[in-house]
Amino acid sequence: MTDADLHALDALPDPAGRDPDRLAADEDWWSQVAALYDLTDEVVMLDNGYWGAMARPVLQSYQRATARVNRENAWFGRRQFPALLEHARATLAEALGVGPDEIALTRGATEAMQVLIAGYRHLSPGDTVLYADTDHESAIAAVQWLRERRGVDVQRIVLPEPFDHDGIVDTYRQALARYPRTRLLLLTQVGHRNGMLLPVAEISALARASGADVVLDAAHGVGQVDTPLHALGADFVGINLHKWIGAPVGMGALYVRRGRVQDLDPCMGEADTGDIDSRVHTGTVNFAAVMALPAAVSLHQRIGVANKRARLLRLRNQWLDALRHDARIQLLASPDPRLSSAIAAFRLRGQVSLEANAATAEQMLQQSGVFVVAREGLASGACVRVTPGIFTAPSQIQSLIDAVRAVAG
Repeated sequence: MTDADLHALDALPDPAGRDPDRLAADEDWWSQVAALYDLTDEVVMLDNGYWGAMARPVLQSYQRATARVNRENAWFGRRQFPALLEHARATLAEALGVGPDEIALTRGATEAMQVLIAGYRHLSPGDTVLYADTDHESAIAAVQWLRERRGVDVQRIVLPEPFDHDGIVDTYRQALARYPRTRLLLLTQVGHRNGMLLPVAEISALARASGADVVLDAAHGVGQVDTPLHALGADFVGINLHKWIGAPVGMGALYVRRGRVQDLDPCMGEADTGDIDSRVHTGTVNFAAVMALPAAVSLHQRIGVANKRARLLRLRNQWLDALRHDARIQLLASPDPRLSSAIAAFRLRGQVSLEANAATAEQMLQQSGVFVVAREGLASGACVRVTPGIFTAPSQIQSLIDAVRAVAG
């Protein structure tokens, strides 16, 4: 990063030593965080689960890197960029508390998950692969692909709704007992529809005791959940960097615990070098995005993941608490902080189709200027997803509350 980038980060008061819950209520401090972002005022943006905006220092780093790549071209790409790539990898690995040899950069969590699922070697015909209705569509598609390519038995489980900690763990325990040949379990740390935060470490321990490996989709977990990666108990993890870390769009990573690379096939005929890079072949990467990653990680660390989580939960709870006792509205969120993330969802009572929920989201946009998004895939039906960001103001959450009440009639 340049001196200008460092100065912009240093301008944000250091939150070190402050209690995250107290800091979460400090509107002056968070207004200074929000001031680092250039955001549209055309709508109240509450679909920040798609991707997170780059803060100005990250955007400026990205723009400078783009100009350099364009100016210096292949000479830069072949001679200078490899060292910058390794620097970005090492920076990310340090932030995640893992080794650089355990991380490979990808174009997003989807690519990472496809590599991990498709490359998993220890599957034989008749083995079982488990997934849940809360998992992401692209990961489910990859798991279904295993049925065709590996001859495995793919089974879907439905997580309880409304969800509670013990009920979730029991559902996975029962599924592993019901399918004793389970060899691979797909888990999603934070569900992209209703924001459910799974007790991953507990479920991973159950899977391990049953002889199954876990492939974890941490697209919405890394960056907003303050559980260290190594504490999750999953040896294979797909990560997104342009959601909660704030890197340029098109940045992700995969994590493979040291000693487990050989349990994945090399990527489509790549030489088996035994290192993690032989398991994924993205091709020509977005040089500038990689070069801007350290700036995004620096800002992320400056704010602090525990502080991000506390702030996001405060914003989430603001709208959930306001609507919790409204009989016209069904909330898809647990009051248990162990299961909570920035993301939560709702539906108007009795409206379970995608069309009905998409119409609700459109009505909120047209009537109130509040931008949210409909999602389908849960066993209970479609819903409207709400995702604040660390730059969201409480006044914008109040606009959401008013908009939901208005469409409820």
